[in-house]
Amino acid sequence: MSDSLVVCEVDPELQEKLRKFRFRKETDNAAIIMKVDRDRQMVVLEEEFQNISPEELKMELPERQPRFVVYSYKYVHADGRVSYPLCFIFSSPVGCKPEQQMMYAGSKNRLVQTAELTKVFEIRTTDDLTEAWLKEKLSFFR
Repeated sequence: MSDSLVVCEVDPELQEKLRKFRFRKETDNAAIIMKVDRDRQMVVLEEEFQNISPEELKMELPERQPRFVVYSYKYVHADGRVSYPLCFIFSSPVGCKPEQQMMYAGSKNRLVQTAELTKVFEIRTTDDLTEAWLKEKLSFFR
């Protein structure tokens, strides 16, 4: 068994926040940014944002450190329907420390399961996070 893969638990307060986030009634874009607390080996809340565009969200992500994001996005379909998909975005920039990368990679699935998310995307550079990118990714879901 590899001892390099650390699976971090999800902070109970964060779990509760994610649960509430899933059932939010607001119709604006909102985001929860999470990070790994290395000392506690736990995924914790870093910041929350209301009414934030993909481009604004991109500016909040560190360029050299991984982050997890749950993003509630107002998505207008080609036929005019509007939905509010919850997207899980794993930002794992090229050039971040391998052990940090491992902790995030190891904890990702636990977090996705905890938050019960199905739309899971990964970006390798924060520049990838654009409205066009997100719409393209979401277009595969019906």
